[in-house]
Amino acid sequence: MSQSPDFTGFHTRAVHAGARPDPNTGSRAQPIHQTTSYVFEDSESAAAYFNLQEYGNTYSRIMNPTVAALEERVANLEGGVGGVAFASGLAAQSAALFTLLQPGDHVVASSALYGGTVTQFKHFLRKLSVELEFVDPEDFDAWRASVKDNTKLFFGETIGNPSGAILDIEGLAKVAHEAGVPLMIDNTFATPFLCRPFEFGADIIVHSATKFMGGHGTSIGGIVVESGEFDWSNGRFPIIAEPSPAYHGLKFHETFGTFGYLMKLRAETLRDLGACMSPFNAFLIAQGIETLPLRMRQHVSNAETVATYLAESKKITAVHYAGLKGARQEALVKKYLPKGAGAVFCFDLAGGRDAGVKLIENLHLFSHLANVGDAKSLVIHPATTTHRQLSDEELAASGIGPGTIRVSIGIEDSDDLIADLEHAISKL
Repeated sequence: MSQSPDFTGFHTRAVHAGARPDPNTGSRAQPIHQTTSYVFEDSESAAAYFNLQEYGNTYSRIMNPTVAALEERVANLEGGVGGVAFASGLAAQSAALFTLLQPGDHVVASSALYGGTVTQFKHFLRKLSVELEFVDPEDFDAWRASVKDNTKLFFGETIGNPSGAILDIEGLAKVAHEAGVPLMIDNTFATPFLCRPFEFGADIIVHSATKFMGGHGTSIGGIVVESGEFDWSNGRFPIIAEPSPAYHGLKFHETFGTFGYLMKLRAETLRDLGACMSPFNAFLIAQGIETLPLRMRQHVSNAETVATYLAESKKITAVHYAGLKGARQEALVKKYLPKGAGAVFCFDLAGGRDAGVKLIENLHLFSHLANVGDAKSLVIHPATTTHRQLSDEELAASGIGPGTIRVSIGIEDSDDLIADLEHAISKL
């Protein structure tokens, strides 16, 4: 049999990566392995699996064939060495942090983050006795000045939520690596179709697969992907490089090399925190990814059209979309997001909070709910919902004012979306 060609196209990989016809039934669709556990071949194999001497299915809290197919697909699209899926985006993020941090460590994060991430960092990390510092994502001198002996991580978002600010990933990765720490990027809003942060020096990528990857508002999930390039034995990460008491002194980085962080993430963190993705959700998200590139083109095209319309309205004081012609971060969009600046952005109404409430109540096609990345267009008032727990100073740092409205532009006809917005704006 001749060797098969190397299929490298993004559309092809979005459909086929991680998916193979079922060897037992011939099923072309990925089967849903709705099982808690797996029958071992023999006692010796069972012991080898639990000792991490061999890789195989043991229990669905730790691994599942349907979930594994999704992990492989996302890792392939991002250009990573592997991935681990979780029950939600925040579960994936907390697990990614938990795996490399210990009490007394220090994390530096962009100030332009999703409100749920800010809240998680402030409270979850505090419970772990981890120091936290927020800095201006564009001020590399501030990032450098924030580094301490106990600094273990830089964190940012490719496209800020909801500010829409674009992160200079390559510049920040250089600062992180000068300090000997990894750069973790939330790539949810961009997806690997618009931006692949590993190509610019990022070390770990986290996703809320609930959003554009699933794409239809049906399934919650999150994924962590690693580049395999970071040196976890550089002296800063004894929690990964030194003997683990949870595995009889196993050294994860020394034993598994490129996969050291991911193995610890799965074998210890996922095992102990238990926030596993359900096989059914993995199946639905993988189905969504098959059409990801097709949907993202329509999302971006619509977003550019709607943002341009809003920028011309006298009742809108500002539109925060980096994809607009002449936008402040146009150069970063060309470098990191040449296919478009995503489909989630904010705009500010002249009438403040009251105007925001009235606009939302007069929209019909846009759904008022707390999600983004759906095929349907969505709208929300961040200051009173997704970012409600933030202080006034934190809201300002995130680019959120009292009249700020966040929209997630769907794949409907752009003329209909504009007509809906025009109707609502006329009522202000």
